[in-house]
Amino acid sequence: MIHPSAIVEDGARIAEDVDIGAFSIIGPEVEIGTGCRIGPHVVITGRTRIGSGNRIFQFASIGEEPQDKKYRGEVSGLEIGDNNTIREYVTINRGTGDGGGLTRLGDDNWLMAYCHIAHDCQVGSHNIMANGATLAGHVIVGDHVIFAGYSGAHQFCRIGDHAFLGMYGGVSQDVPAYVMVSGQPPRPRGVNSEGLKRRGFSAEQIRNIREAYRAIYRSGMKRDEALDLLRQRLPGQPELAPMIDSAAASERGLLR
Repeated sequence: MIHPSAIVEDGARIAEDVDIGAFSIIGPEVEIGTGCRIGPHVVITGRTRIGSGNRIFQFASIGEEPQDKKYRGEVSGLEIGDNNTIREYVTINRGTGDGGGLTRLGDDNWLMAYCHIAHDCQVGSHNIMANGATLAGHVIVGDHVIFAGYSGAHQFCRIGDHAFLGMYGGVSQDVPAYVMVSGQPPRPRGVNSEGLKRRGFSAEQIRNIREAYRAIYRSGMKRDEALDLLRQRLPGQPELAPMIDSAAASERGLLR
């Protein structure tokens, strides 16, 4: 299952059924779980742990040193979950010592060609990053988020569950759960209602989420006032919890 031209360095832990293509290089601290397929010309290095069922296409660079001038060679790592698709020329860097030391990618993510996930990012599961989407360092991404082509996030931004970033939309502030962002410069345009329908949210739940969006963005209330109002609705509208939590956790301020 390992091509004769591939280099697997001593110390690497590779499950027996892993497929590794021609001219790929696997570093000595790498761990790769069952059912993974690594294409040709892939480089996986550093203290990188990859779960099961992942597909990594040619010319991807996984677990390389962070692109951070403060990095001085300290021990850091990268963790990738299960069943992710990582397409051509994707780059995912490991963490830094003063940024937590670990970059994480969850399960069932789809990363299209030329995407970049920088050092110390924490990315959840079931996300889609279209071609050229980019995350700067320390970005936190929830679950079921869609990044359209060439969109991205400034360092330390937070992107909540089920959010949608439109094409070329580079955000420099936080995007709460469910919110759809588009335009130049990117601005909130409502909630990701089509995505929510596809994921089984009812019409009533989507209506409740839209009303919560209006409270945060259209009512004129301060953020804390709007969140206090939404917390009162939580017992009957639990679907508001991700929006409330992501908005309350914002440190850079909400994108407006």
